[in-house]
Amino acid sequence: MKLTKTELRDQQVRLQQLERYLPTLQLKKAMLQAQANEVRQEIIFLEKEHTKWQNALLSSSALFEQDLGVSVEEIGHIKKLEKHYENIAGVELPVFDSISFESPNYSLLATEPYLDQMVNLIEKTKEAFIKVSIAIEKKAALEKELREVSIRVNLFEKILIPRTKLDINRIKIFLGDQQLAAVARAKIAKKKIMESRVAS
Repeated sequence: MKLTKTELRDQQVRLQQLERYLPTLQLKKAMLQAQANEVRQEIIFLEKEHTKWQNALLSSSALFEQDLGVSVEEIGHIKKLEKHYENIAGVELPVFDSISFESPNYSLLATEPYLDQMVNLIEKTKEAFIKVSIAIEKKAALEKELREVSIRVNLFEKILIPRTKLDINRIKIFLGDQQLAAVARAKIAKKKIMESRVAS
């Protein structure tokens, strides 16, 4: 680092830029934290929903031991899963839209009447699981971005801004000392000129 007036100006401009950009980073960090907290709550809710459907399925598990007239493996195959992405605080986050399942091939007349209920339970359980998975994917994306933004905020707050302020102070002190030395030299030179005039 050069201890010059030009360097001092450069460092002062740099400090202004850092201090102007820091609030934007802090705002982004706060938004990401709020979103991450929201998604954690969403996951808790969705996991409860999944557990509810899972328990309903488990309580009906005895029915799977009977001849349903269709293989259990045929039930719950996803035909189409639709999701879109929303940009929140600069992060692309997945959002569940809809899910549709392939209809298992069975005869309404040749199967037990509760089979429709079983199919519905399996599909609801699978849908709830997919929703949890998408919410977990969303949380991971938010937390990754939050870590990166937190590192940048810390870098600005704890390293770049204090270091730039320190550099500015060092240059100011050096330039101040140089100015004092120049004034002292000028006084000495003036005194010598005056003395030489008196002597002559």
